[in-house]
Amino acid sequence: MPVFLNNLKKNSHLDQIHMTVCNVGSRKLGINDDYASLGWETFAPNLSIYGFDADADACEEANANIEARQVNWQEKHIPLALGSSVGESTLYVTKHPMCSSLYPPNEAYLKRFQGLPELVNLDFALEIETTTLDTFCKDEGIREIDFLQIDVQGADLDVLKGSYYLLEKSVLAIQIEVEFSPLYVNQPLFTDIDIFLRNQGFSLFDLAPSYRTRSDSPIQSTLHPGQILWADAFYFRDLIQENVNFNLKTPQQILKLACIADIMHFPDYALELLTYVTINYGHDPKYNFASSIIESLSEIPDLVQAEIETLPAVSKLKSYIN
Repeated sequence: MPVFLNNLKKNSHLDQIHMTVCNVGSRKLGINDDYASLGWETFAPNLSIYGFDADADACEEANANIEARQVNWQEKHIPLALGSSVGESTLYVTKHPMCSSLYPPNEAYLKRFQGLPELVNLDFALEIETTTLDTFCKDEGIREIDFLQIDVQGADLDVLKGSYYLLEKSVLAIQIEVEFSPLYVNQPLFTDIDIFLRNQGFSLFDLAPSYRTRSDSPIQSTLHPGQILWADAFYFRDLIQENVNFNLKTPQQILKLACIADIMHFPDYALELLTYVTINYGHDPKYNFASSIIESLSEIPDLVQAEIETLPAVSKLKSYIN
């Protein structure tokens, strides 16, 4: 649950921004795949969500669900496969469609782990058209993406390579699936993605790992529950360091970044960013977040008991309270 977002909304600070999020591999498998259930709806009606999936049926189902709910934000799911270039590619459809990829499954490797062959082994293959995120957004007049989530089973680096313009001009944070072992033949691994994103100015904040035990093993350690095979990796820009892209270092973009950090459960980073904007731009009331910060922290019982007024984060903001 976000710490600061509701108070920022209540104090009208979110009225000045429009949040645009993009989910590549947007098949909805549960409530955690629905952005509105994760806090993003707080930005409505100033919210645009674009989902992409190669499965046209999954997109049709998602769009029907959005229409039935009569949401007060813009959201649409587009049946397109995104990659590093515009052209034709082979889609390898797996036993469970959620594991389908532009890379063939590495079945010889998968069979060594419990629960993977029945999901990831090949069912059939077909030729499909691919495009890039940059090309799609240019054609549709979409000028910026603030938050980018990618989960396309081994082809995640290809999506990034097809998003150079957006990464340079607007993307503030990324959640991306990374693999540490070749679940798909010749796929890029975590190190490839990490180097690419660091070169684009992003820093790794955390990994949410998934483990698998060997297929024939009847035992599992509680300390090391198998081999780490993949994870969701969380990357953010650092807009308050000195040598940052000048075009992105604005109080509005830092506010957006703070909001994304809050939604993605990095409240310490959100607090640092909101405090930075208040101290450096707080002479303008729309960038003075002191009241929202203190109200939010005051709702945390442990902080109230610790005498919130004495906290360094609060002491810095006292002179900015109206």
